[in-house]
Amino acid sequence: MNAPTPVDAVFSALGDPTRRRIVERLARGRQTISEVSTGFTMSQPAVSKHVKILEQSGLVEREIMGRVHHLRLSPKAMEAASSWIEAQRRYWNAALDRLDAYLEETAGKEKKR
Repeated sequence: MNAPTPVDAVFSALGDPTRRRIVERLARGRQTISEVSTGFTMSQPAVSKHVKILEQSGLVEREIMGRVHHLRLSPKAMEAASSWIEAQRRYWNAALDRLDAYLEETAGKEKKR
C-alpha cells in the first residue's frame, strides 16, 4: 500500500464543503477565525476543527496575536495539488489524442476497403 502524501492530505481536506468554503473565503485575503466563522450555521469551535484540518494539510497557516487568530492560505499546498491535477490533465489529453489518431487511422482503412 502507498504511504499518504501531502497532496493526499490536501485533497482529503478539500473533500469537505465547509473546508472548501473556508478556503474560498481566505482566497480573498487574511481573516481572523471569527471572520471566517461568520455565516456558517455551526459553532465557532466546529469551524475551528475544520480550520485545524486545513492547517494539518498545509493549506492554511495561523498566526496568533494575543487572543486573535489570523488565518491565511498557504500557496505551496495548493500548488502541489494543482501540479498533480495538471499532470493528470496532460496524461489524459495525450491519451485521448492518441485514441483520436488511432480512430482516424482505422476509419481511413475501413473506407479503403
